[in-house]
Order: sequence, then structure tokens, then C-alpha cells
Amino acid sequence: MTYTRLPFGRLYQPKSEEAYRRAVFYWPFVGWLTGGVMALVLWLGLEGLSLGVAVVLVILSRILVTGAFHEDGLSDFTDGMGGGRGREDTLRIMKDSHIGTYGVLALTIYILTLYLSLRELTMAFGLRSLQSSSPCHNPILMTAAAILTCDVWGKSLASLLPVALPYARREEEAKLRLAYRRPKLGWHIARILVALLPIAFLWWRIGIVPPLAVVCAPVVVVALLSLWLRRRLWGYTGDCCGASFLLSELSMYLVWNICAS
Repeated sequence: MTYTRLPFGRLYQPKSEEAYRRAVFYWPFVGWLTGGVMALVLWLGLEGLSLGVAVVLVILSRILVTGAFHEDGLSDFTDGMGGGRGREDTLRIMKDSHIGTYGVLALTIYILTLYLSLRELTMAFGLRSLQSSSPCHNPILMTAAAILTCDVWGKSLASLLPVALPYARREEEAKLRLAYRRPKLGWHIARILVALLPIAFLWWRIGIVPPLAVVCAPVVVVALLSLWLRRRLWGYTGDCCGASFLLSELSMYLVWNICAS
């Protein structure tokens, strides 16, 4: 209900706002849904469409499912961090619903880079499957697994921001009129491990292991972003969480392309 446009609210309505405070705890599990939709669209799209068109539909599918929730966060984040001259000015710009030059440039560069990364990674997996005698090395399955991996792992790391940082605004100034609860680190680590178990099983069935650099790249991105936010905003906002997810995910695709080339 919080991170997608799917009509889950018709099936269940939380009785307390505490459910929304804890929503970020379950962000990695939302990655199963959004990443799963993207993987399914890729699988179906490549049945009758060219690779380029299929990748465009993959990107579009998540935008439609989430209502561009993460992309909106990225544009607000870059507008604020790029155009703000101080902490209060940056927070004010982030909250402005209008998109500025930095936001337009960030979204354009992000979408183009994501498109090219997914396209090139699928082609690299296809070349690898031709060079391998293993029947498990299906390039479409490998790309679908990569999409699911990047979505879940990127969301897992981005959801750690509320652990590392306090909320930068007053709670009543948040878009949902409340801030995420700061859980203990041990709880976060446990649910991240649970979220990643099905993905680990998937790669085990495929018969290969993703490069270690792919897993480490978003860790570095989120760590550096956390340091920047602590210095610049003294905390995080919801837009920062959305931006950190997209940047984490994109770093994985970029490093994966480097490793696959």
C-alpha cells in the first residue's frame, strides 16, 4: 500500500499508524514484487519482441507498479542537493512538488543508463550461455535473476538509512505525516538475510554465483550517501531513501556489466 499503486488497500486497512512507521522494514520484500514483475515482463517480452523494446517495457512495468515512487524521490533528492545552498534550503526544495533542472537531468541519465545496462547485461549473458555447455545458463533466466537480485538487495541497503540516520525534518512535515521507526540493527540484518534466501537459492539452481563486486558496490554507495546526508541534512528523508535505492540498484548493474565484459 505504501510503495506500490496496487489496490492492496481494498483487501486490508491497518488499524494503527504504527504499520506505516514500520513499512520501511519490509522494503526488501517489496523488492520481490517489483523485481518479480520486471523479471516476468522481460521473460514474456522476449518471446516476441526485440531486446530493446522488451527492456523498455521492463522499466515501464516498475514505473507503473510503483507510480514512479522511487523516481520521484530521485528527482526531489537531486533538485534539493544540487540546488540547495544550506540545510533548510535543501529540505525546502526537496519538498517542492515541482521538478527542476537537476531532477530532469538525473531522471534522464538514470533511465538511459538503466536501459543500456539491462540491454548490455542480457547480451553478455547470452554470449556467456553460448560459451557454456551447462543447460542452466539460460540468458533470459540469468537476466531475470539479476533484476530480482538488484531490486531486493538495493532496497535492503536503502532501508538501512533510518538505522544509520535520524529523520531530517519534523515528523509532521513528512509526506505521510509520520517518520519511519528506527529499529535495531540486528532486526534489520535478520530480515535482509531472510529476504535474500530465495535469491541465493535461485542462483544456486542456475549454477553460477554473481560477482562479489556486484554485491559490494551498493554497500559503498549507501555508505557514502549516508555520510553525505549526515553532513548536509543531519539526517534522511523519504526522498533520500528512494534515491538511495535507485543509485544502489544502478551501481549493481554497472559493476555487473564491467564484470561480464
